[in-house]
Amino acid sequence: MTTPGEEMHALVERLYPLCRSITGDGVRATLDIVGEYIPLQVHEVPTGTRVLDWTVPQEWNIRDAYVADASGRRVVDFAASSLHVLGYSVPVAATLPLSELRGHLHTLPEHPSWVPYRTSYYTPEWGFCLAQETLDALPDGDYEVRIDSTLADGHLTYAEHVVPGEVADEVIVSCHVCHPSLANDNLAGVAVAVHLARELAERTPYHTYRFVFAPGTIGAITWLARNAERIDRVKHGLVLACAGDRGRLTYKRSRRGDAEIDRVMRYVLETSGRPHHIKGFTPYGYDERQYCSPGFDLGVGSLSRTPYAGYPEYHTSADNPDFVSPEAMEDTLAVCREAFAVLDRDRRYLNLSPYGEPQLGRRGLYDSLGGRSDAKQAQMAMLWVLSLSDGEHGLLDVAERAGLPFDTVADAADALRAAGLIKA
Repeated sequence: MTTPGEEMHALVERLYPLCRSITGDGVRATLDIVGEYIPLQVHEVPTGTRVLDWTVPQEWNIRDAYVADASGRRVVDFAASSLHVLGYSVPVAATLPLSELRGHLHTLPEHPSWVPYRTSYYTPEWGFCLAQETLDALPDGDYEVRIDSTLADGHLTYAEHVVPGEVADEVIVSCHVCHPSLANDNLAGVAVAVHLARELAERTPYHTYRFVFAPGTIGAITWLARNAERIDRVKHGLVLACAGDRGRLTYKRSRRGDAEIDRVMRYVLETSGRPHHIKGFTPYGYDERQYCSPGFDLGVGSLSRTPYAGYPEYHTSADNPDFVSPEAMEDTLAVCREAFAVLDRDRRYLNLSPYGEPQLGRRGLYDSLGGRSDAKQAQMAMLWVLSLSDGEHGLLDVAERAGLPFDTVADAADALRAAGLIKA
């Protein structure tokens, strides 16, 4: 039997070869595969559509690209890796001397065997990415250059998956689907989101969970533009990125800095004992900066392992399936699972017997603890919940102030509510 981590890693490997960009058939192919795991509602937004301060660009698709030497040997070949072409390259068919071709070649001299990831979304350009050692081995002479691509009116494609909850208030989980052949950034985030969605669907969560799979920046902006009238339903959110490397977990707070998701993530990470880092919001990074822009100011944070640009393999061919591990993705999934469990159970209650301590034994509440190994903790949790059920404090407040496990506090609240001593 495979583990969740192995299943997620297998999905990363399956998606890895596809050439994704901010538009095009690579995004559709990616969503088609994700749709085999969870049902998706796919949206197509036409080129030229105004989305906030942006406009949906022309759609880019590519069939083939190469640089060939005088013998016809392909020294750079898109068929070997989608990273070899500058993203959004305009079509080209030419024969150029190496001296002229060099201006269109991108390498990483500090890592001579790696191929960089480069794009030119909004400036008409063409180019190739290759290893520095490959470039160094090229002799002077003429080279055939071919990029069989199209830039034409089409669509921007994104998709949603919704897990209905007891209430309409939403938690959004967002990850970008625009990077080609990069395993950690961001296929690991996609894989974790898919598995998380499947787990949530096995029960009825309290909140409604909306998973957004969209191209970075322009995709999130498009989603916000198309959902502006119902954005008040979004109470919490998490952007998943770089979710599979072996580094410690990193949580980036929302722009607010004190949103409930910020408190929950800090609590879960600190009480779990996992190595982690919590950093403040900056208006740079992934799509948390769109969700947290001042006009929306949503309570959306970002969870990753090593953050963007924080590891040498970032945006290079070294970010391959071997770079991400099943164990790391499973750990990221576990943190999401634990955090959402807290979000779903955190409530504010009102003590219905606030004058003096109610008699718990008469209601069988003490008897119910008799067989529990944590009976003393559970008893203290009941007393703390009663003490702080004033309509102003939530269960996470109780857990933090009392120094008790959140689940113990939430179980105590369930028992007290069933006994008619508190109400939400």
